[in-house]
Amino acid sequence: MNRPHMHALAPELETFAAEPYYQPVGHELELFAAAAKKKLPVLLKGPTGCGKTRFVEYMAWKLGRPLVTVACHDDLTSADLVGRYLLAGEETVWLDGPLTAAVRAGAICYLDEVVEARKDTTVVIHPLTDTRRVLPVEKRGELVRAPDDFLLVVSYNPGYQSVLKELKQSTRQRFVALDFDYPPAELEAAIVARETGIDGGLAAQLVKLAGLTRNLKGQGLDEGASTRLLVHAGHLIAAGVAPRDACQAAIGRALSDDGDAVASVDDLIRAVF
Repeated sequence: MNRPHMHALAPELETFAAEPYYQPVGHELELFAAAAKKKLPVLLKGPTGCGKTRFVEYMAWKLGRPLVTVACHDDLTSADLVGRYLLAGEETVWLDGPLTAAVRAGAICYLDEVVEARKDTTVVIHPLTDTRRVLPVEKRGELVRAPDDFLLVVSYNPGYQSVLKELKQSTRQRFVALDFDYPPAELEAAIVARETGIDGGLAAQLVKLAGLTRNLKGQGLDEGASTRLLVHAGHLIAAGVAPRDACQAAIGRALSDDGDAVASVDDLIRAVF
């Protein structure tokens, strides 16, 4: 019988040669850097598309650490995070999951929308979020100790999740929490212009439209237009699409499938453009 061994392949560690574009809004850069220095896990709270992922990419570049990103979902199992044995021909090989690979490499591991994962899955991160800083790999009988450079970062959208998908207090209180929101209007317009190449006036109109849709949250819309959607619309406009058509495709239809809600957003688009 062949002895199981480590597989040569492992989840890819992302590194950034060029500086990712990120515009700070408050003191998030300093707080994140201080938490990383003191090996404290970080929780990012804020609406979808407000820049949380870009922020983590920027901080990975700034701190010079590789990044492993996991998009959490309902079917994410602990084996998906930690690793599993696989058959390769006549051999049994072990493949590290993204969390284990990040721990071994001293990387930043970013679990995006962590509350979307099953509750029995998120428990595996607990030993990494206290003074033990270890990851038990039970299937291998191994205890992986996190080097000083390893940092666990998770995010979620507290305004969107249902009661069943709230972050448990036993998990929440293990983290330093940073609040994120959409930037102030002038800064958001500058970001949209920088990301898409459209002029400042058009970017300001997109931001004005976004503000109007955000006022409809809970009144027909689950979420207002995110900065990400504004960037999508800006890219379409930069490609020659008429602003109204770009906004309808990238914002109105992306926000909702409900006919009344889409019609309300279309009215706002016509009012702004």
